[in-house]
Amino acid sequence: MKATKEQRSLFGEILDWMLAPLLLLWPMSVVLTWLVAQGIANKPFDRQLGEMARVLSQQVTVQDAGGGTLPSASFALPASAAELLHTDETDTLYYQVLGLDGQYLSGDRTLPMPNDEERAAPGVVRYRDDEINREPVRIAYVRIGLPGSAAGAAPAGVEPPIVQVAETLGKRSRLATEIIKGVMLPQFVILPLAVLLVWLALARGIAPLNELQQRIRRRESHDLSPIDERDAPEEVSPLVRAINALLARLDRSIGAQKHFLADAAHQLKTPLAGLRTQAELAQREIDAGERDPQALKKSLQQIARSSQRAARMVNQLLAMARAEDASQALQRQPVNLARLAAEAVHDFVPRALEKRIDLGYEGPDTAYTARRGAAGLSVSGQPVLLRELIRNLVDNALQYTPEGGTVTVRAVDDPFGQVVVVQVEDSGPGIPAGERDKVFQPFYRSLGTNVDGSGLGLAIVREIAQQHGAEITLEDANLRHRPGLSDQGGVAFGPGARFTVRFPVQLPAEAATGDGAVTDGNMGESHPT
Repeated sequence: MKATKEQRSLFGEILDWMLAPLLLLWPMSVVLTWLVAQGIANKPFDRQLGEMARVLSQQVTVQDAGGGTLPSASFALPASAAELLHTDETDTLYYQVLGLDGQYLSGDRTLPMPNDEERAAPGVVRYRDDEINREPVRIAYVRIGLPGSAAGAAPAGVEPPIVQVAETLGKRSRLATEIIKGVMLPQFVILPLAVLLVWLALARGIAPLNELQQRIRRRESHDLSPIDERDAPEEVSPLVRAINALLARLDRSIGAQKHFLADAAHQLKTPLAGLRTQAELAQREIDAGERDPQALKKSLQQIARSSQRAARMVNQLLAMARAEDASQALQRQPVNLARLAAEAVHDFVPRALEKRIDLGYEGPDTAYTARRGAAGLSVSGQPVLLRELIRNLVDNALQYTPEGGTVTVRAVDDPFGQVVVVQVEDSGPGIPAGERDKVFQPFYRSLGTNVDGSGLGLAIVREIAQQHGAEITLEDANLRHRPGLSDQGGVAFGPGARFTVRFPVQLPAEAATGDGAVTDGNMGESHPT
């Protein structure tokens, strides 16, 4: 079973993205504060330690022995200086005084020697971290210059006198801890307060969305008026505009459906009323004892015609609903229009013979298309809807063409225009230019045609064409100007009508021959009846 996707909260998402960096940066702030506190705590104690080393170095005396021999160094510690080294009750102080070449003069022998790669100039205090008896200490040391030498430097290979003062790190650690406490303790108060303020700010910022939600919830189901964008935050204005566009489309769709249902009810009322009238008339004739077969036959014929018109209208209403169904339009597959056109002509042959109409098909031989596939005449579409489109065009042409007329169905590949063309033309009365847009509206019928119909066929054609991205045009056929087609048998032909539907061509790789196959494979390019 597929797990349902957990619904996300916009409030929680923003809160997470704001608090997560804050909680991540807080430990980093503690580490950085500790490092900064260590540096701040070292500076005053380093200055004090360096001052002690400098004072002790001033007590070292270097005497020149003369005669090219090395000078000698001596150290005398005054009582005041000795007291200074023992006044600290928190940390332990160590000192060491070495003469030339590391000769011990005074202090603690355990102090390690510095291992500087680059020696500082004489009189310059340097600092380092080290250990004495496995206890970390901070050491300040200074080298002493020799008299009579350049810049007081010792001869090559000779270590000059050096003074070192070491101190344990108790005061430094305590000061660093105090700094950390002074900085971090306020943060423990500020951090929860910051979280609370962020929460309140987000709640206040999202409040307009909650108000918008409540306004939409309070609406009645029939209220499809647009939402006022001025009452919504700027960031959700595109969402409000999208909702307004959806409401407008829904309003138009519901209005069209209401209009369609009203027209359908009105159109169905006529054949149903006629059906009821003829049935009641036949019943009265039987009850009156009349046994006239012709009168009863006439009533039954009227009942049959009325039921036929009602059934045809119901079928067209179902076809219209199927054409408007978006899910049907999505179920597309390669469809060969030449086969559908030939199949429609084949199915309408009996009706054309009954009306003595010359019904023909012009296009690829269906036997050839079965062998070769006729990829050029294939489009991507819904087979049932495309078959309904062609059948409605042929049915409309046969309905309005007088006896002895001509109806021609064509399927043509136009490689230059990248379209497949399906064309149905007739020699009927034609359609005036001012009504050519109206005939595609549901239930519209031209006046003066005296032809039974519901006015839904061409509306279905237009709906299916739009769903398949096709272009449909209507023009006069002008068959009367062709040789041999003018006023045959006393029948005056009109300008006729030519319906042309141009479908976007499908890629050859997608072409298929399985759907929409013609049942009669012997039908050729032109089959007049």
